Amino acid sequence: MANNRDTQDNGQPPASDEKLQGLLAHLDEAIALLGEARDFAKPGKLPRVLDTARRVLLQPGGAAALESRARALEEAGVFLDSDWATPQYLLPYLTTYSLKSAEANTVVIEALSELRLLAVAKGDYSHTLISAEQAHHYLTQVMALNLWLLFSTPSEAERETQGRLAQIPRHLFRHLAERIGYEHIIDKLIEEIWRILQQRPIQVDSVKQMITQIAICQADPDIDLGISGQGADRLVSSLYGPSQGCREDPGLEVYRERLASMDNAALQGEATGFARAMHDTGLVSPYHPVLLRHLVDHNDHLLAEALGLSSTGRDCLMCYRELVHALIRSAVHPPTSQAVYGLALMLERGILYQPPVAPALWRQLGLSLSEWSQARLNLALGEAVSPRARLLEGVLCMLGLPLGVGQGNNPTCQSARALSMWAYNDPDYLLQMVAWAARDDEIVMHFEGEAISSMASLGGVAQSLPMDLDPVSLIVVPHLDRIYAEMGRRCADREGDPHRWVNPEFHGWWSGRGFRINVDVATGQLHELETFLRHFYASYHPYYNGNQPLIHPQPAGIAVTDSAARFIGWHAITILRVSLDPSDVMRVYFYNPNNDSGQDWGDDVRVSTAGNGERFGEASLPFEQFASRLYIFHYDPLERGELAQISQEELDRVTQYIHRSWGADRIPSADFQADSGPRPQDY
Repeated sequence: MANNRDTQDNGQPPASDEKLQGLLAHLDEAIALLGEARDFAKPGKLPRVLDTARRVLLQPGGAAALESRARALEEAGVFLDSDWATPQYLLPYLTTYSLKSAEANTVVIEALSELRLLAVAKGDYSHTLISAEQAHHYLTQVMALNLWLLFSTPSEAERETQGRLAQIPRHLFRHLAERIGYEHIIDKLIEEIWRILQQRPIQVDSVKQMITQIAICQADPDIDLGISGQGADRLVSSLYGPSQGCREDPGLEVYRERLASMDNAALQGEATGFARAMHDTGLVSPYHPVLLRHLVDHNDHLLAEALGLSSTGRDCLMCYRELVHALIRSAVHPPTSQAVYGLALMLERGILYQPPVAPALWRQLGLSLSEWSQARLNLALGEAVSPRARLLEGVLCMLGLPLGVGQGNNPTCQSARALSMWAYNDPDYLLQMVAWAARDDEIVMHFEGEAISSMASLGGVAQSLPMDLDPVSLIVVPHLDRIYAEMGRRCADREGDPHRWVNPEFHGWWSGRGFRINVDVATGQLHELETFLRHFYASYHPYYNGNQPLIHPQPAGIAVTDSAARFIGWHAITILRVSLDPSDVMRVYFYNPNNDSGQDWGDDVRVSTAGNGERFGEASLPFEQFASRLYIFHYDPLERGELAQISQEELDRVTQYIHRSWGADRIPSADFQADSGPRPQDY
């Protein structure tokens, strides 16, 4: 069954190793038994195949041996009735979660899927569902998103959760890189980095790690990048040499000594170089804090230059000079370099002119953190600087980038949305929440006049405390999650969707008390769809609401679909504004708590994050397409739109989008009312 790749694997040890050959013999037997079994009996035969494949993958040459068996494995039924059965719909970014799983079968089946696609991409396996070009494109994306697996050893967390399993993705990716070629991976990686940076996320550690890997590849004489990686210099220099004084990446101490001997003209050049690189990419070099800490004692004019401030930001800096200096001294260090970008954008927003914000930041500077908060920050972010400095960095970044908040791989979209909304719309309230959570280990909110304590509440939506979050979210989200869940429990016996009552109490008074939902909570079926759409158009579309712009961001819920337009789940987002884009298409601009908002929702509904009038952190869709994925929204019942003016033709187009996607199994009929999966209140 094996071909000659079993005996020579691109420089890996020969596959003729006696142990590997013994395992392959067992594997071939298990594959044959699986292939001969009837479909109903295959689940009983599958564990032996996956267990043997796992042992093969741990051996040198094992990945090549499995690649040569890709067709046999698939035809035997390894992927039957699983998400991997339809490779044309697989999403590259989900591979990270599968490969980091503690469940052995999940890791193995993901690895087998990649090896199958590698065989397709190399022309060894002609697949009926995916072309060689599509497979190659998918694999380069997967490699770009998981490049760290090529260069890093398993972390302590991986060793703790995965044990020896953590070696399988690394063996797999070394094989993929050698078969595909590093040059393809680097180009795709650069494209992916710029796409993510256009969204200006708060959390950029993974992006910085990817840029570091590019720099390593460029410097490694054994890696031939060919003509690829041409756009990498701009990214690498933004971190390791954004100015003339640190062009060759001399180290922080050497750069600090150089600054001491520079005159004003040289310092002006340094300040301009750093500011340009920072605002161009959204990334801050570790050298930048060294410059800022030098300038804070010497020259406010150059300080404004180094932050890249416009007249608005400069005025704000001069009005609140002592506060800005104190923030730089406390929060801006090389390990917390992103605080520079947060500070610059916070000054540009002019929110310090709101009377409560400056006093709240002075309180934050002197805040005593609880032992639990300190331990949590140290555990998640390390001890290179104090927990107080870490939290201050997070506060500055959230106030500067309110749409850069992400929930990570956690079901806490409601809490992430609340933090973003407060930073965007009510920054002093956010600072109050941070003070309570970080100092007191408790947040108290009110629901219909009754106090709810985060410490007295039962568990939240998340099953465990999330760790892959920004500093503010690390401290505040566990409290918000419990309060949000408790509010939901207090509405459990009410008819209809609990978000009608929870959202205005949880997010703020500006959330509209009017509420519409297009799904019947009891059955999961579509309900009064046309009425729902008419009210949405009349409330939000400028052509039907008297051209009234949205004043406050509004919570909403969407039915998320995959690239095949199949329903995935319910998700919380924020509607920010509705306006014409540069091409005169009416678009809804919204905030998505996911760390990456650029998604393909199927049926030509592709969420845009740049190029259509989006501001940093916004996602957008044409109004009709957005309406087709919306299932709940809030509005002000006292603001009257024109329901009658919306044409039936326009509504029919949106309805067809719904019926072709998440609503396909939810269309009510006189004689069929079935359970159509998760209820709306479950998100």
